[in-house]
Amino acid sequence: MQFARAAWKFLVAIKDGMVLIAMLLFFGALYALLSAQPNSGAIRDGALLLDLNGVIVEEPAAPTFEDFLAGAGNSPREYRLRDVVRAIDASAEDDRVKAIVLDLSSFVGGGQTSLTDIGESLARARKAGKPVYAFANFYSDDSYQLAAHATEIWMDPMGGIIFAGPGGNRLYYKGLIDRLGVTANIYRVGTYKSAVEPYMRADQSPASREASQALYNVLWDGWLADVKKSRPQAMVQAFADDPASFVADAGGDYAAVAIQQKLIDKLGDKTAFDRFVAEQVGTDETPAPDRFNAIDYDDFVAAHPVETDGAAIGVITVAGEIVGGHTGPGMAASGRIAELIYTALEDEELKALVVRVDSPGGSAFASEEIRLALLEAKKKKLPVVISMGDVAASGGYWIATAGDHIFAEPGTITGSIGVFAVLPSFEKALAKWGITADGVQTTPLSGEPDFVGGFSDDLDVILQAGVEDSYGDFIKLVAAARGKTPEEVDTVGQGRVWDGGTARQLGLVDAFGGMPEALAEAAKRAGIAEGDYHAQYLDPQTGFAGLSFDAIPFIRQQSAPVTGVIGWAAQRQKAILGEALATAQGLLAREDVQALCLECGTGLNRNTRASAGWFDRLLGYSLSSAPR
Repeated sequence: MQFARAAWKFLVAIKDGMVLIAMLLFFGALYALLSAQPNSGAIRDGALLLDLNGVIVEEPAAPTFEDFLAGAGNSPREYRLRDVVRAIDASAEDDRVKAIVLDLSSFVGGGQTSLTDIGESLARARKAGKPVYAFANFYSDDSYQLAAHATEIWMDPMGGIIFAGPGGNRLYYKGLIDRLGVTANIYRVGTYKSAVEPYMRADQSPASREASQALYNVLWDGWLADVKKSRPQAMVQAFADDPASFVADAGGDYAAVAIQQKLIDKLGDKTAFDRFVAEQVGTDETPAPDRFNAIDYDDFVAAHPVETDGAAIGVITVAGEIVGGHTGPGMAASGRIAELIYTALEDEELKALVVRVDSPGGSAFASEEIRLALLEAKKKKLPVVISMGDVAASGGYWIATAGDHIFAEPGTITGSIGVFAVLPSFEKALAKWGITADGVQTTPLSGEPDFVGGFSDDLDVILQAGVEDSYGDFIKLVAAARGKTPEEVDTVGQGRVWDGGTARQLGLVDAFGGMPEALAEAAKRAGIAEGDYHAQYLDPQTGFAGLSFDAIPFIRQQSAPVTGVIGWAAQRQKAILGEALATAQGLLAREDVQALCLECGTGLNRNTRASAGWFDRLLGYSLSSAPR
């Protein structure tokens, strides 16, 4: 009895301790959240510091409480594209900003059109008389695309520079799943719908290779054109075509190659760069004598909110994979987005809608839910204009068919008009262990889908017919929206991915342009005078009582900087493996007919980071068990 009392007291103590810890965590987070908000009044003369230690996205993901408890510190910060552009444009007219500093050592990257938008804003700032200084330990494609717009480019002498270009290998699992005895039951329509190829082939199909090569060539040409226009003296093409020869001739001195090819202007470590900037904008004596007067990015964004003059044009953002339900930003949840649209329709002040699409697609059902909500806006005579970001493919294009006018950038990835579904079964794997299935049926579909005994022919026919019907619906939607016949759409459909320039030639988009052009078109269709309007972003609140989680110091994490070519290779290795694992997991977990373009991925796959953690664990185990 005495033991029972002691055990009970011990359990109660554990419970009380857990409650206390939870309360401390909650109030600690609340205090940090309230005390770490951006301070627009703290801005003083100096350099606007864009320390981009993360990734550029259209819509940052909302951290969940589970992320907080798990310590979401492995995830790089997500910077909203429009905030970065607005800050740079505002700096051009703010006399307190003496220069713009790009610290790109920890920059993860972003989509090509997003980086082009930021580059153009940097060019506008330079034209207004604001010098731009860039620094990084190591430059790769994305970071250099931004740095090319700088007045001066600095690099650490021990760093390096590599241009890889788009493309690379994908993993194919056909041999593995055959060895495991797993059957991937695949239902698809589209010669070029290659998302399911890893489960049905051991290599890339000729049709997929043709489409991918054409797309990547356009993207690479666009990157080269942007960099050459911004930095004509840089011999980018020659170095990208034969980097091994240049590095070998320089004896492995990456910094010497960067100087010789005029890719950078100066060599120096971070301290030397800071001192240089301090000479231009003034020294900040508080933290260290070699630091410059820096204007905090978050403070500056808070001090320059979106303008509210003129008529309101609502902006709906569809960013991320399209899924059903009401999940927060980071995924394009159809229920949440449709609710935002219906709520906007009740606002009589809104004169038009612009839909910003940055999505590779996803659930066909969820895509249709968003499209139907946009049709309600059109029924109320509201103009609906589509603005495509880095990618608006498959389900993203499905949604775009609701628009009166579609804008895309030349480097936008779009098209991929096709659908598929994948369902696994395990009859071969279980048979190896002597496990079989048997029973009676009252209809041909009793017990189906049978993941143990295998799918019946009747079920295969039904599922394939459903996928084909979804594809028929897709091309009919596109045909009606674009003034074409279904047969004409089918010839440019079949799951093929197109760049924005080719898509315009094929009649899948109307014009080139970004958000400014889309807003102007929406205003024109609504009868609003030129310039007499503002964007009203219809975003959900993503924090505690409307406060952003991004302000919490232990939520806002900084990515580890890449310090050289070896670090760059290791980071890419983990990212590629993480993407492969996330792709494999996602394909077999999705529960709907998919209008999804996996080969359209740009920027950062949010699921990649968690999956890459397995690589770290595997590597750690290998190292710990290796003989020394």
